[in-house]
Amino acid sequence: MTKSKPAHKLKPVAATKVPRKAAKHRKVVQSKQRANSKQADVIDMLRQPQGSKISAIMKVTGWQPHSIRGFFAGVVRKKLGLTLESGKPDDGERIYRIVATKPSNPRVKAMKSNPRAA
Repeated sequence: MTKSKPAHKLKPVAATKVPRKAAKHRKVVQSKQRANSKQADVIDMLRQPQGSKISAIMKVTGWQPHSIRGFFAGVVRKKLGLTLESGKPDDGERIYRIVATKPSNPRVKAMKSNPRAA
């Protein structure tokens, strides 16, 4: 018969956490958008008055439809703070367009006017 292994002693929760640095020491990094990137191409397509369909964006970028919708939510709406409008005409395929270049998110406005405010 073999001996059983001793049970591991668990450390208290407070002892395992590492204190975080103060938020005031964080730097706000604003990304620079390259002119010849896929993101720039998609944003240019969305800024056109007629907008763009997901199928057209798929042809230009090679992205899957779910990646394009994730880009809309994560980059266009949240990161850039742009207002994205979608509509479904009679032919069936949804059209997306950027209707305003002003940030719709108040936090984005604060970051652009004062980078240290965030």
